[in-house]
Order: sequence, then C-alpha cells, then structure tokens
Amino acid sequence: MAGQVFVSGGSGYIAGFLIRQLIAEGWSVNTSIRNLDREAEVRGWLNVDNSKLKFFAADLMSDEGWAEAMAGCTHVAHVASPLPANKPKSDDELIVPAREGALRALRFAHAAGIKRFVMTSSVAAIAYGHGKAKQHFTEADWTDVNSPDAYAYVKSKTIAERAARDWVAANAPDMEYVTVNPSLVLGPLFAADFSTSLEAIKKLLDGSLPGLPNLGFSVVDVRDVADLHVRCLTAANMAGERFVAAGPFLWMREVAAILKEGLGPDGKKVPTRRLPNFLVRISALFDPLIRQIVGELDNVRDTSAQHAKDVLGWQTRDPKASILDTARDIIRLGLVKS
Repeated sequence: MAGQVFVSGGSGYIAGFLIRQLIAEGWSVNTSIRNLDREAEVRGWLNVDNSKLKFFAADLMSDEGWAEAMAGCTHVAHVASPLPANKPKSDDELIVPAREGALRALRFAHAAGIKRFVMTSSVAAIAYGHGKAKQHFTEADWTDVNSPDAYAYVKSKTIAERAARDWVAANAPDMEYVTVNPSLVLGPLFAADFSTSLEAIKKLLDGSLPGLPNLGFSVVDVRDVADLHVRCLTAANMAGERFVAAGPFLWMREVAAILKEGLGPDGKKVPTRRLPNFLVRISALFDPLIRQIVGELDNVRDTSAQHAKDVLGWQTRDPKASILDTARDIIRLGLVKS
C-alpha cells in the first residue's frame, strides 16, 4: 500500500529516514520545515526522487501552512517535537510546543479527513517516575510527570501524548491514532546538522568526558525506528496502539567498549575508567546539563519492544552496528577533532 502522506518536521533525524523509506516504497510525501530557505539543503541530504517530495512551511506554534501541507494526504506521521541540546529556562519551553504542536497537527488532520495518524512519542512517556525498583517497562506503563525524575523533555513527551490521545477520543474517534515510542536513537547521519540524541556518542569520541558515569539507556537504530513508523502507517487495525521502539539496554561503559574495539585509532579519546557517582554529583553543582542526568545514575530503564515484534513483525539490528555507524559518521563529518 502506498499513497500520499504528510510527515512533519522534515529536517529532523527520524523524519529524514522515514521520508527516504516512504518514497522508496512508492509513497508521495508532503513534509514541513519551519523555513523554506532550507528546502534545497534538506533535499540534498535526503537524495530522493524529488518529484515525490513537496515542502511546506509550518511551525508547531502556528496554524499557518498546516492545511496546505495535508491537502490530498491520506496518512500523517507527526514526527516534529522540540529536542534541545541545552537545558531550557522553563519546562514550558518544551511542554507547550510539544503539546500544542500535536493538537494542532491532529486538528488539521481531522479537518483533512486523515484516517491514520502516527505520532512519534518516546520511552520518556513510559519509563519515568516509577522508582528505582522498577527496571522493565512496556507500552502499558506511563511516566508520572509529577515525579522528581521527570525533567522538562520527559514531561513534554508524556503530556503531548496524553493530550493527543484524549483529543482523539473526544473529537475524532474514527481516526486511527497510534504512537511509536523510541528509546535513544542512534545510527548514520545525513549531515553535520545532527540530532541531540547522538550527543552521548559525540562526547565519548571527543574526550570531553573525563570518565564513564554509571548511566545506561536502551539503544535503537534510526533506520529501524523509521521502519516501525512505516509499519504503523500501513498495518491493519492500529487504532489506539502504542509501540515501544527499543533495542537492548546498555551501560555507557558497554558503549565505550564497543567504540574502542570497533574504531581502532579513531577511538583513542574514548574513556575507559569509571567516573564515581560522587564526582558526577560535584560536577552537577556547576553544570546544569549534568544536573539533569544525576537522577539517572545507576538507573535501569529497560523498555521492551516485544509488542511491536509480535504485532508488526518488527526487528532491530545489532546495536553494535548502530553505535559504530553513528561514530563513523560523526568522524566523517568532522564533528569531532582527531
């Protein structure tokens, strides 16, 4: 099955791979970027059949452009959401555009007669606020936004997904709404304008980490995340579904070992010694970004993608390949100094 689909946030990391796969499978794609001055640049990254791809200017916080972008489409993949590299001044800097952008996309999709709406959420909307004793999570779990470990990004993804589900139930019960909830997304890069999700690999490569904190995360490849979105757009009976997109949980020391072994001389700056928790906490007194992750020390948030595998036949690639593909492209693009 292929038709015409709108993908929001066309310059984003996941959206780029999703657009590539959709066009390769015969879809025509409308996509949005905030400024059409970037259209030529993004087309250059994507390197697809340009006759199958149209760009529209649209912003999460404005109605302008959304109706035109969705005209003629049968499906929507709402991927755009704020993901900053730095700590926001207030939680609302992320919460408001994430929530309002999702609701805006839904309103215009409903008005356009869209029947299938796939939204990119996150495991951030699943695995926080449960206490350290709970380590394994599925789609049945929801983050508690009132928990101390729910920082701004976590709140934004949780609130946006809940608001979207509530809106569909109240206003568009015939629309098939489904979410994809990825963990830490890694993989190859199109260009030097890279996703914040890759920052952990960059910091391991450039020597900016003096040691390895006891932090961990579930890893998933961007190509596999894009593929899960396509499956959600095309499979039958998706109304109300929610799919974790995650591979195995890895400690940062395990990621560092993969880089050391796989990169040879290019991994020379990757640290090998552990960084004690007390040193991380001292650093957090002076660095607001480190302060955000102090609560993650020693935490295991292992999210299972078994539901996606059972229902959609989805599979994930070896996380070693994803980690090394990320690192090699970061090096290739000159994002770290040798």
